Amino acid sequence: MKAATISQLKKELAKLDGDELLEVCIRLAKFKVESKELLTYLLMKADDETGYAEELCDEIDQHLNVTGRIHKKTLRKVVRWMDKSLRFSGDKETELQVRIHFCQRIKDKRISFGGCRVSENMYTTQLKKIDKAIDKVHPDLQFDFNQQLSGL
Repeated sequence: MKAATISQLKKELAKLDGDELLEVCIRLAKFKVESKELLTYLLMKADDETGYAEELCDEIDQHLNVTGRIHKKTLRKVVRWMDKSLRFSGDKETELQVRIHFCQRIKDKRISFGGCRVSENMYTTQLKKIDKAIDKVHPDLQFDFNQQLSGL
């Protein structure tokens, strides 16, 4: 079965009444965990973007708060999770806050990449994403975020 376009889906959803729309959403959430996570964000966390960003930062701390060496698999897992969570929000300020927090934790824990190009590239990619996102926020915030970025 070929998936319909977003505009086609929007038209069909507009035709449904409240109960039918609720049923479709519940059914959608049952099929994929990511759909359930997105619904959770939209219904429970979207109104408090600052709290959501802090929650993501706390989660990053938990992932990186292991004793001993942090392996590149762990870093990759955190980056994938972080990208997915930030995609739910779509807010550039939240993205900047979380990505800068991630890079700061890497620096604070003195995680050495030991010549591992994959890990170095992961870190560099995060810095590039931060640079790109800084250009899309208000100029007053750009200064603040650039100062945080200069420490990395």
